[in-house]
Amino acid sequence: MLSRLTRLQALTVCAVPVVALLATAVFAPLPFSIAQPGMTADVLGKNQGTQVITISGAPVRGTSGQLRMTTIEATGPDTDVSLSQVIDGWFAKDRAIMPRDAVYPGGGNTKEIEQHNTEQMKQSQDAATEAALGYLHLTDKNVKVTLKLADVGGPSAGLLFSLGIVDKLDGNGSGGDLTGGRTVAGTGTITADGQVGAVGGVGLKTQAARRDGATVFLVPKDECADAKSQRPAGLRLVPVTTLKGAISSLVALEKGKGSVPSC
Repeated sequence: MLSRLTRLQALTVCAVPVVALLATAVFAPLPFSIAQPGMTADVLGKNQGTQVITISGAPVRGTSGQLRMTTIEATGPDTDVSLSQVIDGWFAKDRAIMPRDAVYPGGGNTKEIEQHNTEQMKQSQDAATEAALGYLHLTDKNVKVTLKLADVGGPSAGLLFSLGIVDKLDGNGSGGDLTGGRTVAGTGTITADGQVGAVGGVGLKTQAARRDGATVFLVPKDECADAKSQRPAGLRLVPVTTLKGAISSLVALEKGKGSVPSC
């Protein structure tokens, strides 16, 4: 004979699977990555003891100031991220919760992603070299540029590579430095004809830039809103769409003349 459950007993019995489901949801892996500000590197100098930009076949000028490419660090494609970590990350100022597909758009395991990022970096370096030499009306037949940046993958350093090449070969075009002696940071992809593209994670990159001394940050124009949302105090945001425009803005800042756009 079946006995009738009291209301309290029934609620208790029903609560057990609900609690189990909530516990599962809290600890179950979710398709997100947790990102934070990463390392920066001065493309005009050395990184891990190796010169980032080496040029032969043309006179290379000495430079002052810094041009720092910026990165983010994110949990790997095989790392489990729980609901509790996601909730915690939403309220943290120095972290961001990003869809895993946005961080690793090609998918795959860690080894495959590292290979993909390495390939993207090589393509970015080739495009950056072509864009810079094209801006200076030089050819790679006569000028050889070697770019080395350890432990960094992807295409987002393209703009800074191009600016570094231009600064080493021509500066601001009239004997001065593109940086004006400042620490300038930034991010953005580059095409061979000098078009600057969006990269993602710019809010975190502004934090990395300011942490490492930058006072100016070059940001793809389409990502101005994201950059402003987490902009640290003391960091000026300059939107760019082309290599030529980025150089014009830096020259205007260096000389204190002309219009400099802002986000």
